Amino acid sequence: MKTLSDLDPLLHSQLRLAVVSILIGVVEADFTFLKEKTGSTAGNLSVQLEKLSAEGYISIEKSFRNKRPLTTCRITPKGIRQFDNYVKAIQAYIQPQK
Repeated sequence: MKTLSDLDPLLHSQLRLAVVSILIGVVEADFTFLKEKTGSTAGNLSVQLEKLSAEGYISIEKSFRNKRPLTTCRITPKGIRQFDNYVKAIQAYIQPQK
């Protein structure tokens, strides 16, 4: 039987899980889109994106659009694998025992 300790601690954070869940469904998302979708503050979102990036779950590209900074995030293959494993662990945890 799976236990809560089988859950990826990086993804077990509500905001980081929300970000990865959003990125699973899109090719890429900019910082403003993620901020609006998650209801997060800019500071908190920035910290959580850096944590996901440091572990290789997402890639972050910084550029400019109309002379304004633009931060674009994409999920990586590792991020997809980890998310899939997280979902499977949750499913195994909530399945009734036979």
